[in-house]
Amino acid sequence: MARKPARMYKKITQRSYTRREYMGGVPGSKIVTYDMGNLTEDFPVQLTLVAKEACNIRHNALESARIAANRVLLEALGQPNYHLKIRVYPHEVLRENKQATGAGADRVSQGMRLAFGKAIGTAARVREGQEIMSVFVTPANFKLAKKSLVSAGFKLPTPISLVVEKGQKLVLT
Repeated sequence: MARKPARMYKKITQRSYTRREYMGGVPGSKIVTYDMGNLTEDFPVQLTLVAKEACNIRHNALESARIAANRVLLEALGQPNYHLKIRVYPHEVLRENKQATGAGADRVSQGMRLAFGKAIGTAARVREGQEIMSVFVTPANFKLAKKSLVSAGFKLPTPISLVVEKGQKLVLT
């Protein structure tokens, strides 16, 4: 089954529906882990990826952004020198009312408009200005952390901005 393009689910069009107990067979999230790297050390610099627009971010887009950011950090710094944290969770259940396509399909699929649909995946509902992921590093590794979050931002369906949450004076010196 081919996956539909993310632009079909990017916009927030209706109120949230997260009650999984009433839906049969909601696919699980593809996000493997939410905290990577060194979880015990307190790093002085925190750099955060922030969404500029409200949107739905599908779970596979979040996972690919996580992989992109983690790969840059892991290869250059090694696991004990950073902490990467995903700050959103895909609660939103995406549904699709399957329609027949092809020649003559207009006569076949005329009924059940606005039907409830079958669950096809999950997404994180993100507001404008909400934090998506954060990287905690030392001041010497600031540029690499910035590079990793920029590469993760290319995987997301919203424009992003980077914000230095902690340690701004350390980075400027």
